[in-house]
Amino acid sequence: MAAALKTFSWEGTEKSGRKSKGEIKSATAKVARADLRKQGIAATKVTRQGGGMMALLNSGAKIKPQDIALFTRQLATMMKAGVPLVQSFEIVADGMDNPSMRDLILQIRDDVSSGNTLTHAIEQHPAHFDDLFCSLINAGEDSGSLETMLERLATYKEKSEALKAKIKSAMTYPISVLVVAGVVSAILLIKVVPQFEEIFRGFGAELPEFTQLVVNMSNWMQVYWFAIVAAIALLIFIYKEIHKRSLAFRDGVERLTLKVPVIGDIMDKSCVARFARTLSTTFAAGVPLVDALESVAGAAGNVVYRQAIFKIKDEVSSGIQLNIAMKRQEVFPNMVIQMVAIGEESGALDGMLDKAATYFEEMVDNAVDGLTSLMEPMIMSFLGVVIGGLIIAMYLPIFKMGDAIGGG
Repeated sequence: MAAALKTFSWEGTEKSGRKSKGEIKSATAKVARADLRKQGIAATKVTRQGGGMMALLNSGAKIKPQDIALFTRQLATMMKAGVPLVQSFEIVADGMDNPSMRDLILQIRDDVSSGNTLTHAIEQHPAHFDDLFCSLINAGEDSGSLETMLERLATYKEKSEALKAKIKSAMTYPISVLVVAGVVSAILLIKVVPQFEEIFRGFGAELPEFTQLVVNMSNWMQVYWFAIVAAIALLIFIYKEIHKRSLAFRDGVERLTLKVPVIGDIMDKSCVARFARTLSTTFAAGVPLVDALESVAGAAGNVVYRQAIFKIKDEVSSGIQLNIAMKRQEVFPNMVIQMVAIGEESGALDGMLDKAATYFEEMVDNAVDGLTSLMEPMIMSFLGVVIGGLIIAMYLPIFKMGDAIGGG
């Protein structure tokens, strides 16, 4: 059965040198490029169209770290199967749902096709491939074991992103619930309470203190709700701008995060897991320990650990053992230090670090699950108090009126 034809948008240069663009129907992007060459057009960009609203939504899709992890895993699989590098790019690109990621892969392919190394090609896109990624690819190319290095990198990226996603979900859940509670409360105060207030006026009796308090809050919200929303939006904007522009502010936030009860412990363990996982990957790739520590510091994720790792790097450079340098910083757990010491003595440092990373990743998973289980009843209780309190305040005068009628 013939492959279903897809519509591709293309941009390119005609034989006369004139730039042009258009659409072409073909089975794959590779076949589309071949068809265009037959027409005398050198295609510089071929993008598959998704069609309709989905194409419009995907056209400006951002490239996420998960996309890079998926690309690395698929490229490693292709090369391990013996597929040539350039052809691997085309196969992986054709299977990508994100058009931006597809374009990025094709740009890298074109760069490699023109005779450049893969390291040079990915270094042209620093927004998506950090120094650590580039260093490991370079080490793989220099040692002639690129497919093995890609596999290690894929495992590293997948585990790192899984850890980040776990922590992000732990933070997002309570925040989203609190936001929903705030919105529902605001709607009740602005839209629902005034309706009850009109009914209460007809009673001609004095309202209970709790009900009067809610009515006063409603009156205040009706007047100032726009100012409150504007103030919240302004505070969020100011925070983001300061966070983006001020290194001292970011460092202060990261230090404070480690001191927050429960959350700080999770962040602590995640930093240790990231340190062990990154150092294990780089050291196993044959990167010298001092250079590996430089890359690890950049991937630490917290200023406290980043500064500690830089100090460790300086001490290791002067001939001090890694485990002793780690112990002097007083930020790493004794278990990790002992495992590093055993690894240094046995010559299996990368293996011991890998085991330490796996252990602490599991600890983070368990801590996040425990936090979620702990917060669910607390959040439900909070919602019950806030929403339930507003409802009780509205019905309290009606209950009192019923008691008065019953007593009469």
